[in-house]
Amino acid sequence: MDRMTSSMSTFLTAEWRYLVMLNYEVDPAILRSRVPAGTELDTWHGRTFVSVVGFRFLDTRVLGIPIPFHRDFDEVNLRFYVRREHPEDTMRRGVVFIKEVVPRAAIAWVARNVYNENYVALSMRHRIVLPDVAYEWYRAATWSRLAATCSGESYLPDDGSEETFIAEHYWGYAMQPDGSTLEYRVEHPRWNVWRCSTSSLDSDVDGLYGSELGSFLKSEPSSAFVADGSAIVVRKGVPI
Repeated sequence: MDRMTSSMSTFLTAEWRYLVMLNYEVDPAILRSRVPAGTELDTWHGRTFVSVVGFRFLDTRVLGIPIPFHRDFDEVNLRFYVRREHPEDTMRRGVVFIKEVVPRAAIAWVARNVYNENYVALSMRHRIVLPDVAYEWYRAATWSRLAATCSGESYLPDDGSEETFIAEHYWGYAMQPDGSTLEYRVEHPRWNVWRCSTSSLDSDVDGLYGSELGSFLKSEPSSAFVADGSAIVVRKGVPI
């Protein structure tokens, strides 16, 4: 552990497992108003992406304390990618969450009030029987579904691949009500991934994310894969 990491306080520990990642190329213009101050859009070979990500949150502890009935749950989020030049690093590459769905109101409340993240609480369920992984959430009197079928053996993607670009962002950035930005570090090892033989997003994306983003999310994804996941650490946020 480096000196910078050891000096940061831990906010949350958990395991993130079976991450379904559907990635869509979008017009960067629709994201610019959402880019937190001090960061800029991150691109892969000149292409700008948003990702719909579903995964299992397991053995969750906040400030080292397991919260009864809130340790294991599902999450589905929509995110995009930014970077920030920093004097201690060549570049800090991170994610910005547009909206996150979780099944517990208390989880959503903590995320909104600690990080100003756009969490909503909805009924959720999952089905994981490899090679199939699916996450569902109940909204507007119907179940939405994010699903993928893994293909072949899992592997560690190449450094320059699209999969590595999507999965290996180790910072989070959240725009605050006063226009400032909160930065926090997310620590985990590199993940193995499975290619997907099929993937799908069956949801009212206009209603959940707005029609501007929904127009892109109704198309076929640029790529889809499932990451095996690992233990993770989320550090406390600091203003920049």
